[in-house]
Amino acid sequence: QVQLVESGGGLVQAGGPLRLSCAASGSIFSIKAMGWYRQAPGKQREWVAVITSGGNTNYADSVKGRFTISRDNAKNTVYLQMNSLKPEDTAVYYCNADLRRRDYTPTQRYWGQGTQVTVSS
Repeated sequence: QVQLVESGGGLVQAGGPLRLSCAASGSIFSIKAMGWYRQAPGKQREWVAVITSGGNTNYADSVKGRFTISRDNAKNTVYLQMNSLKPEDTAVYYCNADLRRRDYTPTQRYWGQGTQVTVSS
């Protein structure tokens, strides 16, 4: 009943910017937090950033100072602005949301399908 859809991935030159979006839709009562993970080939999935319903943010050390997470609560959408991209940022990026559905089931984590980001050198 809930769907998260990422968009904005693609190929970008090293040093360039890219902006990812993730929109949550469906039978949503409230969203506690939204975030981003990424997974590079042959690597474990890595946490990137999170933003709470109150607007507090946290970042992985590897992206701190380069990436910015933001949220449009009215649209149930989270964004990841990526600047100064490096080849090592190449990965599939997944968004997630910790949310409660309108059927009042306990808060659960939902995941998007992922979007590919490729940084060329």
